[in-house]
Amino acid sequence: MPGLSEDETAEAFLAAARAELAALKPGNVHVHAGGHGMELAQFEASAVAAAPWIAASRLKPGVRILRAVEAALAAAGCNTNLGILLLSGPLAAAAQSDAAGGLRARVKRILAALDDEDAAAVFEAIRLANPGGLGAAPDQDVAERPTVGLRQAMAMAADRDRIARAYVTDFEEIFAFGLPTLERIRRQTADAALAVTTLHMAYLAQYPDSHIARKFGTAAAGAVWAQARQHRTLWDPVAGPDTFEALLALDAELKRRQLNPGTTADLVVGTLFAAAICTRLGVTALP
Repeated sequence: MPGLSEDETAEAFLAAARAELAALKPGNVHVHAGGHGMELAQFEASAVAAAPWIAASRLKPGVRILRAVEAALAAAGCNTNLGILLLSGPLAAAAQSDAAGGLRARVKRILAALDDEDAAAVFEAIRLANPGGLGAAPDQDVAERPTVGLRQAMAMAADRDRIARAYVTDFEEIFAFGLPTLERIRRQTADAALAVTTLHMAYLAQYPDSHIARKFGTAAAGAVWAQARQHRTLWDPVAGPDTFEALLALDAELKRRQLNPGTTADLVVGTLFAAAICTRLGVTALP
């Protein structure tokens, strides 16, 4: 079966990014409120700028990520979507593959083929984006040229960064948790924005956010995780119009405390992108 064209891939990526921005996601920037010194227009501009590069089938996944980060930074003036692009590069390459099997099988093959060229490009992308709380590492620090392949480099950060962990687990969090959760949510609500809100809260309650942990420590990330679970009645089984104001209040509270669950937002977009790819290809998520 032929994979998606570049135009189809870019459209699916943009649809996922815009769907995430159109939904209330406590702690993140969205259509209802900016935050953390950023506004919705910056995220929209960066997604539009990055889309052609994420879909550039002539480029290796790591180079797609680097070019997309460069374009996004130029459009937004700051890092708005590094984690999204790190997830989307392999997903886009898998979407364009004509290999047999479900999407995760295709992703697995893409990840297994990543090499030191991909690693060098991604390290450069991370240096340019300069995400908050990055710090230094004793081995394969992004400030230096990598000496191993991208997957091996990601493995060294997998215990502290969920995006890195995705690279060594064949995107397990998206395929084993995100997509089944999204499928369940969509069966229970026809409201696309509330479905994304629910997915965001489900991710926030499932795993402590590693962006918060990197910037403020594991205790802060654990506190937000616990708070999402304590507010479960607002979004489980689905968020609704009657719980919107309470979730908006939670959004304002997290922003007052400068707590941005950025990894959760990245995984939400990755899940939406993966779901869109499966629909367009007519394949299952799993092998």
